Amino acid sequence: MGRSSIDLYANDIGVPFVEIKSFAAYVGGCPTNIAVGARRLGLKTALLTAVGEDLVGDFILHFLTAEGVDTRYIQRKPGARTSAVLLGIEPPESYPMVFYRDNAADNQLTIDDVASSPVMDCTIFLATGTGLCREPSCSATLYAAEQARSAGGKVFLDLDLRPDQWPDLRTYGALARSLLPQVDVAIGTEEEVKAAIQPDARQVSSNLSRFADLGVSGDLTDAIHRMLEFDLEALVVKRGAQGATVYPRSGGTIHAPGFPAQVQNTLGAGDAFASGLIYGYLKGWDWYQAARMGNANGALVVARHGCANFMGYEDEVLQFITDQGGF
Repeated sequence: MGRSSIDLYANDIGVPFVEIKSFAAYVGGCPTNIAVGARRLGLKTALLTAVGEDLVGDFILHFLTAEGVDTRYIQRKPGARTSAVLLGIEPPESYPMVFYRDNAADNQLTIDDVASSPVMDCTIFLATGTGLCREPSCSATLYAAEQARSAGGKVFLDLDLRPDQWPDLRTYGALARSLLPQVDVAIGTEEEVKAAIQPDARQVSSNLSRFADLGVSGDLTDAIHRMLEFDLEALVVKRGAQGATVYPRSGGTIHAPGFPAQVQNTLGAGDAFASGLIYGYLKGWDWYQAARMGNANGALVVARHGCANFMGYEDEVLQFITDQGGF
């Protein structure tokens, strides 16, 4: 459940954003990417998002239908616009993004939209932090997580902090913490984990376009302990090229190292990771294997141009792991 968009990725690799000459059109948005990634790994997925009554919405629906993602619960919102994102690619560290999400259709998801969807029938319900940034989608997300969990589903939360999507970034932590009691597994970067636990965001810098500029203060170890106090089954911290670390409720630390990759574009790698992690979780694998599956999927995607359109397929990812020496 959450945002969807048309993603326009620069075809000009390594040039400043102002010098881009052309873009390629793909589909994106954290939960949308994860839905596609999980489907390509052989899982049955449905997406609860919203698009406008426009051709961009048609573009997204056409792609998702071709991918086999269940689109029956994707809402059309009259008067709203389907989101767009422009993305530059300046490896190894600069990937500027410009969001066009004024009057975004997916921010207008309602509790009624949730009630008409199969959240109470799912094995895993995945929500994102960005789904909390506006009403009515914030209330709808909280309601959906509670409904899914009350019916016996597992609730995964991708902390997904996109700072420039928040009218007041100080509310991110408060709203994330309001959702955490309904969450079984939380996934995020080190910065996202710290931001979710902070009582306010006064330490966040004025440059809100990149995670590296967040300047979130505080001790990571303390933030991890405080997040686990919400009785999560596990907290999964993404560490980029270093892999991922899982902190299970049972105690201890499980570190799953990353795989070597020829990096072209890091955007979408975290969503590919989440798809692989969920795949391993549903297969009954241990946390190490599940996180390694996520790492492998992420390693494939960082070598490619975009997000949803470039997620790995089950046989492909498993073969990649085998070629790299196995789990």
